[in-house]
Amino acid sequence: PCCILLPIKQVIMSKFTFLLCALFVAATQAFAPASPARATPFVAKESVALSMAEDTYWEGQYPPSSVLGPIMSKMPSVTLGLISIFCLAACGISCSQSWVLQQEPGALADGSWVKWYYVLGSFGGPLAWGTHVAAWIQRKNGM
Repeated sequence: PCCILLPIKQVIMSKFTFLLCALFVAATQAFAPASPARATPFVAKESVALSMAEDTYWEGQYPPSSVLGPIMSKMPSVTLGLISIFCLAACGISCSQSWVLQQEPGALADGSWVKWYYVLGSFGGPLAWGTHVAAWIQRKNGM
C-alpha cells in the first residue's frame, strides 16, 4: 500500500504542473479569435487618444496627482510613504531570509531555499520604488 501513495513533493509538483498547464491554456485562449464574424479591426477615435495624452502631460518639475490613477491620486503622501517603507521592509526581509536558507547544506542543489512567500516578498522592492515616487508626487502637489 505504501507504493501506491505518492510522496508529498510529487503530489505538490503534479498540482503545480496542472496549474501551469491551466494558465498556459487560459493565456492561449485569451489571444485566439472568438469567431470569424468578429474579424473587423478596431479603430480608436482620435478624441480618446488625445484625452489620454492630455491627462498624462505636464509642464514643470513634477506631474499632477492625476497621473497616479484614480486610487493613488486621492491618497496622502504620508500613507504612500508608509506603504513604501512596508514594501521595502518586506523585500529586505525576504531577500535576507532567502540568503539564510541558501547557506544550509544542499539547499542550492535541491531548491529547498525557494519559498513562495519570499518570492512574493521580493516584489516589494519595485513596489517600494513606485510608491515612494508616488509619495514624492503627492508631497509636491501639497497632499
